[in-house]
Amino acid sequence: MVSTFIIALREGLEASLIVGILVAYILKSDRLSLLPSLWSGVAGAVAVSLGLGYFLSRTSGGLSERAQAIFAGTTSLLAVALVTWMVFWMKRSARFLKSELHQKADTALSVGPIALAMTAFLAVIREGLETALFLYSNFKTVSDTRSSTLGLLLGLAVAISLGYLIFKSSINLNVGKFFRYTGVALIIVAAGVLLYGVHEFQELGWLPGDSALAWDLGAQIPQSSIAGAALGGTVGFDTTTSWLQLIVWVIYLCAVLIPYLSKPRVRQLTPA
Repeated sequence: MVSTFIIALREGLEASLIVGILVAYILKSDRLSLLPSLWSGVAGAVAVSLGLGYFLSRTSGGLSERAQAIFAGTTSLLAVALVTWMVFWMKRSARFLKSELHQKADTALSVGPIALAMTAFLAVIREGLETALFLYSNFKTVSDTRSSTLGLLLGLAVAISLGYLIFKSSINLNVGKFFRYTGVALIIVAAGVLLYGVHEFQELGWLPGDSALAWDLGAQIPQSSIAGAALGGTVGFDTTTSWLQLIVWVIYLCAVLIPYLSKPRVRQLTPA
């Protein structure tokens, strides 16, 4: 539940802020007649994202056991790669996002409603496709899909509410800190998804060390228990974890968290 809540909250608020920036710019430009075009682009992006989620779930369900393992492992690695890229992209681009969207919206307004709809579609679809893929991979790592679904719905509800309140200037949220902290949480969740992907490839025999376990806590912390489900849904904890999984998990967290949390270098000008 916690992991799906974090994913939906982070990605949902990011999409909400993007839509809010575009809507505010149209209102400021006094082009209210173009709002339906913008919302049609947003609706199209949401529909395609939902379609991807449906495609992933239906496709994996009709595969053989071995093919399911290949599909799940591959999508897990792809989801981790996309989320890792996304958090670093947001870290670099957050301060320029508003001006960049204004430039794109200004160009679209001069062309017409179809261009504006495409601008809104492209601005939202990136978040939607990443969310669909990451949520699918995350759902494969948890045992309780009911609580994970509840976390997803709550995260989206909170994200939309926060986006609306920010748009109406009802609250003053430090967006930079919000994305920084949720970025750390997403990286930890992604490490758990990576752990699951490695496990799938080990079961296929594509990676070694399936029987070399770092720990086997199945008797002490059953995967179906509250503690096991909570740990599995947040950090991807598995009661039986191989040394290779543990090593990959540690390397990923160190390789990603250290540069993510580091402050950007400021170039000093040397006197002539």
